[in-house]
Amino acid sequence: MPETANVTYSFLGPVGTFTEAALAQVPEARGMPWRAVNNVGEALADVVSGRSTAAMIAIENSVDGGVSATQDALASVPGLRIIGEYLVPVNFVLVARRGTTLDDVQVVNAHPVAYAQCRAWLEAKRPNHGHIPASSNVTAALSLLESGQADAAIAPPGIEKHYDLVVLATNIGDNPNAVTRFVLVGRTSEIPAPTGADKTSLIAELPDDRSGALLEMLEQFATRGVNLSLIQSRPIGDSLGRYRFVIDADGHIDDERMSDALLGLRRFSPNVIFLGSYPRADKIPNEFTSRYDDAIFTEAREWLKGLRGGQ
Repeated sequence: MPETANVTYSFLGPVGTFTEAALAQVPEARGMPWRAVNNVGEALADVVSGRSTAAMIAIENSVDGGVSATQDALASVPGLRIIGEYLVPVNFVLVARRGTTLDDVQVVNAHPVAYAQCRAWLEAKRPNHGHIPASSNVTAALSLLESGQADAAIAPPGIEKHYDLVVLATNIGDNPNAVTRFVLVGRTSEIPAPTGADKTSLIAELPDDRSGALLEMLEQFATRGVNLSLIQSRPIGDSLGRYRFVIDADGHIDDERMSDALLGLRRFSPNVIFLGSYPRADKIPNEFTSRYDDAIFTEAREWLKGLRGGQ
């Protein structure tokens, strides 16, 4: 993290969001100014412009999968690096203006990811409800006080302590074990040192659209013993049927098996975006078989060097 006199962190606001809870886990951010923004694009623009040192953004949910807006933004904004990841348990409440009952609810305002995680509950309780998307869970709640378009909103627990709203129902999430994964993104070129419990994030494109191309990309990791914890396709957007792949690989760029896999991927793919190597939030050590230990790769290179040298 760059040391400057004015260190600011951006997060998806307003106050009370899960993103703010994730930022609260960053030791370096404590006591520093925090800037609430309206969307991922604004958060990353803060980082690119230098307004903020880093931005906290949601990238994956255990129920709904990858956050497409974040994945697409990371693919289109150059020079960004993930420098840490943080996990936040996620649950929701349904809130409304005072005087509103659950039977009055016809239209619900909610962030699309939150809505997807509560949809089964809503369809069971209010089967004919409508949905208005919001830029954040707290923004959805605030909209109830600013307009009459929605009757209720999906929001984080405790929202009623900050705003004049009443809670109509608690624990409305369809999965009580839901967790959202957040990443801290900056412009630093410094890579955190390997810990043995690390993750490397990438975005890669296939060289062409043909049978077996995806398998060949995956083999760059499989043949080096690198496990992939996430792989998700996103449209490139230049023509129909063209996709890029968002990849999370277990390991650090300084691990011999990972660096060798990245070399193979770079030779294979016309466009590879390295998003960073950083410690895993769950601190679970990376597992791999002994034949992919660093010493094996080092010995193999020395063996080849000896052959080239006439030994």
